[in-house]
Amino acid sequence: MGALDYRRRFCLELLSHKPTAIRGNASEIMALAGVANGGRGVDTTDAAANAIPAAQTLARETGAIVVVTGEVDYVTDGRRTVGIHGGDPLMTKVVGTGCALSAVVAACCALPGDMLENVASACHWMKQAGERAVARSEGPGSFVPHFLDALWQLTQEVQA
Repeated sequence: MGALDYRRRFCLELLSHKPTAIRGNASEIMALAGVANGGRGVDTTDAAANAIPAAQTLARETGAIVVVTGEVDYVTDGRRTVGIHGGDPLMTKVVGTGCALSAVVAACCALPGDMLENVASACHWMKQAGERAVARSEGPGSFVPHFLDALWQLTQEVQA
């Protein structure tokens, strides 16, 4: 969300449209829940675990599945909370991995079944793809094509 008042108001307005899922780093989720100022945009100043209570409250208040991203991703529906381990620190150095996660989360929201499990699966797949990409890459530049390949390979494995 960030510290800008306009951005904060816009994000709060989006909540009135009843999103199915909300994804952000710890600072963003805490700001959206009204318990912090929002950090520095994509750069969080809080650990993901510190945002669990705010995420649970936000999920209960909005009816959305809330994802707090970090070293461990936390996914909650307000009653249940799942921690997703894995990934690699290099993922935080590559612009667009959070946006890619948002897209995969959105796609998983369209699946039948338990929404919390679907969104947790999205986080798990992204972390797995990141691990595979890091194993093949030499740095952030070569990470991106390997990451895209890993996402595609995971899709093929799930369909098999």
